[in-house]
Amino acid sequence: MASPFKKIASLTIPLLIGIGLIYYQYTSLTPEQLENIKLYFKNADYSYVFLSLCIAIVGYWARAYRWKYSLNHLGYNTKVYNNFFAVGVAYLVNLTIPRSGEVTRAVLLKKYEKVPFAKGFGTIVAERVVDLIIFLLFVFIAFVFQFDTISDFIFRNISPSKLIFIGIIAFVMGIVFLFIWFRSNWKIVNTLKEKFAGLIEGMTSILIMKNRWKYLFFSFFIWFSYLMMFYVCIFAIQETSDISFSIVIMGFIFGSVAIGFTNGGIGAFPISIQTVLLLYGINKGAGAALGWIIWTSQTLLTIILGLISYLLLHFFNKDK
Repeated sequence: MASPFKKIASLTIPLLIGIGLIYYQYTSLTPEQLENIKLYFKNADYSYVFLSLCIAIVGYWARAYRWKYSLNHLGYNTKVYNNFFAVGVAYLVNLTIPRSGEVTRAVLLKKYEKVPFAKGFGTIVAERVVDLIIFLLFVFIAFVFQFDTISDFIFRNISPSKLIFIGIIAFVMGIVFLFIWFRSNWKIVNTLKEKFAGLIEGMTSILIMKNRWKYLFFSFFIWFSYLMMFYVCIFAIQETSDISFSIVIMGFIFGSVAIGFTNGGIGAFPISIQTVLLLYGINKGAGAALGWIIWTSQTLLTIILGLISYLLLHFFNKDK
């Protein structure tokens, strides 16, 4: 009985949060700003949006191609087009329940390439570890280049006494976490330890694989394509076309986090882009319009490419 409830909750809660964020953004904008957003949409240069979609497809391909290296390491020589279609379907499924696409990828790989689910899923987990490390590298670079703006924002909105209080709370929580992690025998803690051990094992397998440098190259290339996909869209709107590349990275980071926060970033992605750009003097209308243009175009691509991938999987594997 708990399982159906969990599935419904994992689908509806992020969706409701996204709808709530859309309502919040809509009510926080003045009628004039809403009218400006319509004008930004009308006057946007969609050639840059099209270029962004082309880059996104290259990113899909790079993820599919990288996957073959970890699968080859396990002794499976899969077809790249099947990898690509599985990635396309997985992205589509992620629009429903966040991160459920990873399971879908492993299931499709088992069905069409006869790779055991546990092994296929293990390669995907390893990918997520590498992706997380690269994403944290982006975060570090962005915070180094934008330290003055970020620190000014923090100290302007949070008093020093509150920062000290937050620091003390974080320190105490860290001590409690470490104590529970190393001393507790709770079932949930043991489960987390097993998953963490699996992540470490996945990372270790990458370090010893034959084509590890190619794997790492494609890993960085994937994230480079994601960043470029975001970057070229700023030229679609005149008011955002001259922002610096370091600001683009900040928007990219917060947008990436927002995508995992709700179903495909619905509501969360546009408002995160609006908020970040507002810190750098870009008006709410332009920031909101850019966020919605990027989110809408990428979501449509995900849906269309996901459906096509699902159909082509069956077409190219009729005998399976």
